[in-house]
Amino acid sequence: MRPPAADRDSAAAWAFLAPTLALMTLFMLAPVLVAVVVSFLKMDVISGQASWAGLKNLDHLLDDDKFWAALRNTVRYVLVVVPVQTVLALVLACLLNGRVRFKRGFVTLLFLPTLTSSAAMTMIFMWLFNNNGLVTQYLQDHWGVTVRFLSDPDWALPVIMLMNVFSTVPHFMIVFLAGLQEIPQSLYEAIELDGAGPLRKHWEISVPQLTPILFYVVTMGLIGCFQVFDQAFILSSGDGGPDNSTLTFTLLIYHLAFKTYNTMGLACMLALVLTAIIVAATALVSRFFKADGVNQ
Repeated sequence: MRPPAADRDSAAAWAFLAPTLALMTLFMLAPVLVAVVVSFLKMDVISGQASWAGLKNLDHLLDDDKFWAALRNTVRYVLVVVPVQTVLALVLACLLNGRVRFKRGFVTLLFLPTLTSSAAMTMIFMWLFNNNGLVTQYLQDHWGVTVRFLSDPDWALPVIMLMNVFSTVPHFMIVFLAGLQEIPQSLYEAIELDGAGPLRKHWEISVPQLTPILFYVVTMGLIGCFQVFDQAFILSSGDGGPDNSTLTFTLLIYHLAFKTYNTMGLACMLALVLTAIIVAATALVSRFFKADGVNQ
């Protein structure tokens, strides 16, 4: 007797899903579980020896000056980059949503930085801001100011911030622009009858209507900023300098895991700490933005 059609469809669906689920389990779920276990071990990758350490790994991290430097740099990075890239993306989207000539050309031009690889973008900014770079030479020639951007602890991280804003704003701008085009024009026409100007119109109509998209943009910005690695790695040649000013959580995890092979447990513990911080930050954002509706 043949099984019912519903059972056959269910079996076929699971058959199609099985390869993907197997790959996700092998390359995503299993590594996460292993990292959780290793975070409580003192493990030497070379010899393969491991012993139980418990929360001593966390205590060791809290006593490490590099941990606090990475926390300070990462939090500073997030607090600057996320608001700036969100506001700039929203402003550009509102401008392009109006009656702008050559709108498609502007959107294409502004989106180009997003298509550039992060490594290539970092190399371009290093060329612009090194001691003989275009920006440095311009400041010296026209303003008489000498700034060593990449070797000055006060300027190295801001260069990475500027680079991240420049490369991520176009993507979020497109997201905002798509949301703006879904807002009924009747809402704008109604508030214009009350004498509202452009700023009030967007503040009272666009921003509330874009609340779910704001939640997405801010959340993705938070996650991306907390996980910043490649820009800091390339700009500092992998050491987080100068004076740990570009040392981030992910760069410190790399140091602990692959530069000192007997601290893999510390690296996994730091990864858990970073995960907890991201979850807490995302939960905090969700209290301010409704992900499933419009703020009233």
